[in-house]
Amino acid sequence: MTQKLYPSACCIAVLAVLLLSGCRSFGIGSPTVYLIGDSTAANKQEDKRPETGWGEMLGEYFRSGVEIENHARNGRSSKSFRDEGLWEAVRSEIERGDYVFIQFGHNDGKPDTARYSAPAAYGENLRRYIEETQERGGRAVVLGPIVRRHFDEAGVLQRTHGEYPATAERIAREMNVPFIDMTGLSREVVTELGDPESKKLYLWVAEGENDNYPDGVEDNTHFSPEGARTMAGLVARAIAEQQIPLQQHLRPTVTNNRR
Repeated sequence: MTQKLYPSACCIAVLAVLLLSGCRSFGIGSPTVYLIGDSTAANKQEDKRPETGWGEMLGEYFRSGVEIENHARNGRSSKSFRDEGLWEAVRSEIERGDYVFIQFGHNDGKPDTARYSAPAAYGENLRRYIEETQERGGRAVVLGPIVRRHFDEAGVLQRTHGEYPATAERIAREMNVPFIDMTGLSREVVTELGDPESKKLYLWVAEGENDNYPDGVEDNTHFSPEGARTMAGLVARAIAEQQIPLQQHLRPTVTNNRR
């Protein structure tokens, strides 16, 4: 008599793990999206609410299955993020098919040795992030820094990031990776709203309105929940418009409403 052999539950479980691992190795399935950057994207502590980083809202634009790993940190530049070991913690986790969104530029011009990177050095820092992402089989996407809300007396939004946005775009072009012009895209939105309507996108809190800011706050760099959601939406639409492969994981409300 021929005896039929049936796989045990343990064998089935092992096979499933191997199959999933194989799919991840070849970039099949839902990727992880890693964010590296500064406070404009970072997760916020409860004692800082309603301040919100745009990275906290990005997941709203993706279908279930895509994991957003937000490693952006307050106050970091393209230099200090690496020097403090924050990049190594991300780099070691990247698998084939994952994405790394790179957005610095707010703090690289700060006049302290821990963070300062002249535009040329900033560009080389971005290049290294891209190269090391690709060495791990990941896909790098470079983003320009989001505008600060500074209007002059004539109501014209001022440019406050110097050469950094153009440098980021140049490095992305040279490295043949996607570039999302968040400087230009956010400028359009803030300019269209104008001053004072654009205050709603930033961390403007009236005195006595929030226990975290009893004296109020007028912050033209960091975002309200509405502002963070708006900026994350710009990122999502740019992914769709540029047909970055990650677009297949976006919600239909994004892909059906391209500009």
